[in-house]
Amino acid sequence: MKFQERKDNRKLKRISLSVVAVIIIIAIITGIIIAINKAKENYTVEEISSADINYYKIISDGKAGVIDKDGKVIIEPEYNTIKIPNPKEAIFICIYDYNAASGEYKTKVLNGKNEEILTNYENVNTIDVKEIVSSIPYEKTVLQYQKDGKYGIIDFNGKDITRPIYEEIRNMPYREGELIVKKDGKYGVININGGKLVNFEYDYITGDNYYSIEKEYALDGYIVGKNDENGKMQYGYLNSDRQQYLETDFDRIYRMNNVKNDANTYLIAEKSGKIQLYKNDKVLLDNNYQSINYNEDSELLILKKDNKFGVTDLNGKQILNVEYDQIQIPGNYILATKNGNSETYDLAGTKQENLRYANVLKTSNENYSITIDTNDKYGVISKDGNTLIENKYNYIQYLYDNYFIVGGDSGKSGIVNDKGEEILPTNYEVIQKLDNSDIIQTMAGNVLELYNKQMTKIISMENGKLDIKDNYVKVYSSTQTAYVSLDGSLKTDFEIFPENTLFASEKDGKWGFVDKNNNVKIDYQYDKVTELNELGFAGIKKDGKWGVIDKDGNVILEPTYTIPEQNGEPYFIGKYYKVISGYEEEYFTDDVNE
Repeated sequence: MKFQERKDNRKLKRISLSVVAVIIIIAIITGIIIAINKAKENYTVEEISSADINYYKIISDGKAGVIDKDGKVIIEPEYNTIKIPNPKEAIFICIYDYNAASGEYKTKVLNGKNEEILTNYENVNTIDVKEIVSSIPYEKTVLQYQKDGKYGIIDFNGKDITRPIYEEIRNMPYREGELIVKKDGKYGVININGGKLVNFEYDYITGDNYYSIEKEYALDGYIVGKNDENGKMQYGYLNSDRQQYLETDFDRIYRMNNVKNDANTYLIAEKSGKIQLYKNDKVLLDNNYQSINYNEDSELLILKKDNKFGVTDLNGKQILNVEYDQIQIPGNYILATKNGNSETYDLAGTKQENLRYANVLKTSNENYSITIDTNDKYGVISKDGNTLIENKYNYIQYLYDNYFIVGGDSGKSGIVNDKGEEILPTNYEVIQKLDNSDIIQTMAGNVLELYNKQMTKIISMENGKLDIKDNYVKVYSSTQTAYVSLDGSLKTDFEIFPENTLFASEKDGKWGFVDKNNNVKIDYQYDKVTELNELGFAGIKKDGKWGVIDKDGNVILEPTYTIPEQNGEPYFIGKYYKVISGYEEEYFTDDVNE
């Protein structure tokens, strides 16, 4: 009996150990799966600079091909179109046998040796990225393919990232690297690693399009929708980390994207014609309003309820009760109308009497405010309220430092300083500061001028145009070219292009090329030339037509092309010149325009 008990105990112990072992194995496998899925959630969008590009699309006689950065033809121009998903890589999606009536076409994938690859996949194509402004409008590391009517994604080496299980694959608006996919009739979101970001349970998904200067679209959330039992779409919201802020209970949802607050999400949610405001997942203003609008300058909300208006701040604090017939916030004051009477309040809601100005506008410099008097004339005061510029201009705009753009009676603009002293007369149609520089641009008639930060004129050019680069500004016309650094200093082409072997040079109205020692290498025989570009090609113009030379001064093509001036100065690779289409797509061509 005791022997049998011991035998049974040993058997139970073995079973228990086996169960424990199975549990441990399941836990390990589960942990591995979770870790793999978690790792898939992280992805990197490849950054490609102009220096990284090795391949370019060409169009010749209406057919598409590919050249490399030396101008050598890699794929002959014989296709309806060609997509280059990553111009660093020799992988080209060639589209042919296009039927304009049906929209049907065939595709094949070629490498840099003109060999067909990825032949074990059907209908391989790019995943287009339409909403992102880029010269590369595709996902840059993956392709989609089709099998038995379903879609999957692969990398450029033909490695499966997902199986062909989706009815639809498309890019998430403004979120490169994320894909909206449809599976079993429901939408979800995956990334280019195949990691699931949003569950496949929705009838609608899009982004909220929030843009941050620091993080760009990384904080863009998801507006999701489900059809109710009556087939009506009801919307909800997930934040950028996929946390559910709002359930799918609303007729309409949108984010107040003009509230630039990366830490919080402000959402307008509408149900049965009534609007409420959420701050993240909490109700900030309840469901009673006809409209809620944000005023960026004052950072206040204008509310409408029962055709009456009021004001709150972004924390829901009441500034003015909802009892006014009209409210405007044009500057530092709230202008409110009730029963035909106009009242003025400061931004804290304190009523103002005997105002010195009809309105006061903030500037980006806390030392200055722009004032508007009762005659609609503009001036400037200091932060202490002292008058700096009298109210005598039709408008004033803060420029930078202690300078202001002012508008005169002629409708033209000038510049004054904070003492009211005229720096430039009101003779200009255009005055603006170039972004990320210390340069002021003006236009008067057909004359373009640039000034430095001290308001000293740098250059003046008739019919001048600008080409703003990363570290300099090119000023050019049909007969002149000059270079200005971003700090406002005039530079020579020797300084701007220290690696070049040839430099554009002008003499007696004709252009040629010199070397670094100013020795003439190509005689002064052309009406205009361009500098050598980073790929070693320059344009030469004669009798209204353009040709090309290489970095050694060899003529690749005598002046042949008539290139429209609206494209700016031409850019060449070999014998091909760049064209930017109406859709901002770039390609090169050797087509001769007569």
